[in-house]
Amino acid sequence: MINIDDFKKIEIKIGKVKSVEKVEGADKLLKFIFDLGGEERQILSGIAEYYTDLESLVGKEMPILVNLEPRTIRGHESAGMVLVAIVDERPVLLHPATDVPPGSVVR
Repeated sequence: MINIDDFKKIEIKIGKVKSVEKVEGADKLLKFIFDLGGEERQILSGIAEYYTDLESLVGKEMPILVNLEPRTIRGHESAGMVLVAIVDERPVLLHPATDVPPGSVVR
């Protein structure tokens, strides 16, 4: 369990996918570039085996964890985390029910 003060440290915003591509030499990694409303953010996600129509992801809005410490994965910096639901051990991307401006705070 975490307390409310710990929860308040988590910063989740809506990002709009500007581009997405497979990371060369990595079967599971996708490299996303998100618009966060005045800021671009590169995030890697290990969901490539479940999402093959990458062009259909461009323009989608989804919640991302933005205050996670950056990591370098396979030579690429990842500055956040794409949030997904796990259904039958598969990641399912989450999308707002209506258009939301990039960078909107999720609470």
